[in-house]
Amino acid sequence: MTKSRSIARLKVTLEKVEPKVVRRLEVPLKIRLDRLHLVLQAAMGWTNSHLYEFRVGDVGWGVPDPDFGDGPLPAARATLFDVVEDTGTRTIRYIYDFGDHWEHRIAIERIGETEPQLLYPRLIAAQGRCPPEDVGGPWGYAEFLEVIADPTHEDHERLLTWCGSAFDPHHLDTELIAATLERLARRWAPRPRKPKPAPPPP
Repeated sequence: MTKSRSIARLKVTLEKVEPKVVRRLEVPLKIRLDRLHLVLQAAMGWTNSHLYEFRVGDVGWGVPDPDFGDGPLPAARATLFDVVEDTGTRTIRYIYDFGDHWEHRIAIERIGETEPQLLYPRLIAAQGRCPPEDVGGPWGYAEFLEVIADPTHEDHERLLTWCGSAFDPHHLDTELIAATLERLARRWAPRPRKPKPAPPPP
């Protein structure tokens, strides 16, 4: 099996959150980590407004800070294949927004061959709506759900206005997620090589 023709089936779980937020995805095994970050943002429903980091043990990949030499390795220079090959892991942590600290568990369920008629990355299954951005992490999200479920709470109307409308943690738009991932897949698809012009006649 060659890495250029391999895909990884991922189960992505947002930790410490109820109701459960889970996504199953298929991505190219050779996908760069900075692109995998964009896939996760689209699949989960985040807005890509904060920093992120992939972690395996004590090693991290993200956006290096030039002022700190001991920060994460560049995500743009590593692929999912590199991480699996170098660490032997089948589980990766993905942390988004270091303030709210949304921690995701990425489990590599299997590695297989691509199907020529399909585009990758793609959504396989989804459960649970992503929390609102900047809600305050898992603890803040739990409090948010409690308040919006109680019309008598003094912050009920304020939080509904803040999040833009009624919020149902069980409802998500899987068609929108799939369409967004398809756009990424088409943007990253290899371009066919143009044929070389024929040499001029002698």
